[in-house]
Amino acid sequence: MTPYHPFRSATAKEQYLKLYDIRVQKWPVDSQTRLVDTSYGQTFVRMSGPSGAPPLVLLHGAGGDSLQWIPNIEALSRSYRVYAVDNIYDYGRSIYRQSIKNPDDYVNWLDELFSVLQLGNNIKLMGLSYGGWLTSQYALRFPDRLDKIVLLAPAGTVLPIRLAWIMRAVLCFVPHRYFTKSFLFWLLEDLAQKDEASRIMLEEEVDAVFVRMRCYKPIRLVNPTVLADVELHSIKVPTLYIVGENEKICSAQKAIQRLHRVAPHIKTEVIRDAGHDVTFVQEDLVNTKVLEFLTQR
Repeated sequence: MTPYHPFRSATAKEQYLKLYDIRVQKWPVDSQTRLVDTSYGQTFVRMSGPSGAPPLVLLHGAGGDSLQWIPNIEALSRSYRVYAVDNIYDYGRSIYRQSIKNPDDYVNWLDELFSVLQLGNNIKLMGLSYGGWLTSQYALRFPDRLDKIVLLAPAGTVLPIRLAWIMRAVLCFVPHRYFTKSFLFWLLEDLAQKDEASRIMLEEEVDAVFVRMRCYKPIRLVNPTVLADVELHSIKVPTLYIVGENEKICSAQKAIQRLHRVAPHIKTEVIRDAGHDVTFVQEDLVNTKVLEFLTQR
């Protein structure tokens, strides 16, 4: 591997890390960082909250990094030791040493990470979008290590991803900012229409996504699968599923209906005036729902 792996060049690495450092200044609470060695590579983890508090691990969405949790971290870190992870095989400061080829690779990487961090067997795990799918995969394999899980607008998992999403996402590989902006303003429509500050934030995210795609070597993520009825039913870890009513990757109503039918033990919440941007456009409500669930016994 090159000294600048996983970036396209040394210049690309410098450009991306400069952007990352600018964005991290918006992290609203004190934090410590650590590069954790696993057999899959070095995983970057940002830790916030009281050192002796129960562990809460956050997994971001595809094409993002742990800074996606900026709207939520202040509320979550009051009562928990929060570990915001840069996915080993995505953007961010993690550095993969081998390709992630299937869900088992992801699950094994996470389990190694939790062991090195010495998180024990009472972990609260929350994932957004692709991170929600990873959370469900881990819960199927290692339920005994988990206390509770939260699935925030998970990709796949409950329903297949809509064709409209796939077609728009593919256009983002055309190296022009227009296509990236068109996709994100469609996907995060509620955020785009909320107010001027939200629109500016979304424009900044368009720039960030475009820079990431130009700076990193191309990788192919594992497609997020849809869990079979028996798999959803077999998730015994207490689970909260949150989806915005205007979700674009799948029908929120059909997803809730399927969960009620095959896994009625999974708690569900539909958030009004939100879509795939649910953790941004309705961050206070999402934070409240999550914390209520995590503290219930």
